Amino acid sequence: MSSHSPHPTAPLAHPAVGFGPFHELFQSRVAILDGAMGTMIQSHALTEADFRGARFAAHPHDLRGNNDLLCLIRPDIIEGIHREYFAAGADIVTTNTFNSTTISQADYHAESVVPEINLTAAQIAGRAAHQAEAATPGRRCFVAGGIGPTNRTASMSPDVNRPDYRAVTFDQLAAAYLEQARALVAGGVDALLIETIFDTLNAKAALFALETLFDEIDRRLPVMISVTITDASGRTLSGQTIAAFYRSIAHARPFSVGLNCALGGKQMRPYLEELSGLAECFVTCHPNAGLPNAFGGYDESPADMAAVLGEFARAGFVNLVGGCCGSTPAHIAAIAAAVRACPPRALPALPRHLQLSGLEALTVA
Repeated sequence: MSSHSPHPTAPLAHPAVGFGPFHELFQSRVAILDGAMGTMIQSHALTEADFRGARFAAHPHDLRGNNDLLCLIRPDIIEGIHREYFAAGADIVTTNTFNSTTISQADYHAESVVPEINLTAAQIAGRAAHQAEAATPGRRCFVAGGIGPTNRTASMSPDVNRPDYRAVTFDQLAAAYLEQARALVAGGVDALLIETIFDTLNAKAALFALETLFDEIDRRLPVMISVTITDASGRTLSGQTIAAFYRSIAHARPFSVGLNCALGGKQMRPYLEELSGLAECFVTCHPNAGLPNAFGGYDESPADMAAVLGEFARAGFVNLVGGCCGSTPAHIAAIAAAVRACPPRALPALPRHLQLSGLEALTVA
């Protein structure tokens, strides 16, 4: 893992300036992110007893499926998965913290251990990164703190009979994200990845929380943002086009912006191409291993996925590639090989205009 140097909270000349080896990786070649955590955990066929362990044996609620809790109960499994991804060629692994907010952990009545999960998850991934670096002198390995969307949406009502109702507020989201991010940073992550964004307002709450944290600690970390296009309409669940989404979050000066989950790589192509032409920061892509089949599985082979992402790299669309649902270390190894000879996407120099967005984007030239 890289060391962090103090960084001012004043506006940056460029969103990636000042992040040392992490920035240098993205400048030098197409970076490699890890693949799915859930897919790998499922391969262990864990039972309710495995998720409880001795510590949570008397917990009053079912815990099976709470994958993030395994950071506390079975850290050996989580660290082993990180090591497999580094061995496959990943430059960056994501902490096992997709649901590690009080909002998401409320489903399991496990809110009290949220800070510990995040801190421990970062430390587990950090150990795997250090081991990978030690095994190959001169190699740099990094950890991104994974920040998921939560299981609630701030923009829409979950009750069709009460369109004005919201199951969560912006302030509640921001507070939950701030608690998570504090613990991830305390655990030593190199970057923060707000991923699988389906509601831009949720993402804005996360960005607000990160800015609050950066003011607290008087330094910045790279902020990576990844949105989910839910279907062939080319829009997020909350209704924005890819251009509108980007313009909604560009003020946060992200280190990178990209697409993940929901669609397979082939279906992502037009939206990724559009984003690549819009974004003044680095662009990332980590799709599912194809669309889910009738049984909820994913059928794209490592070669299939590598062919798609290799084409994206050759087209100059991406600065980082990896995998989401259904992907494994074998997928990541194939993807890494497919993009190895490709130069990273060049950051565009775009004209300055007033750019606004609602559900769609508006440029005032």
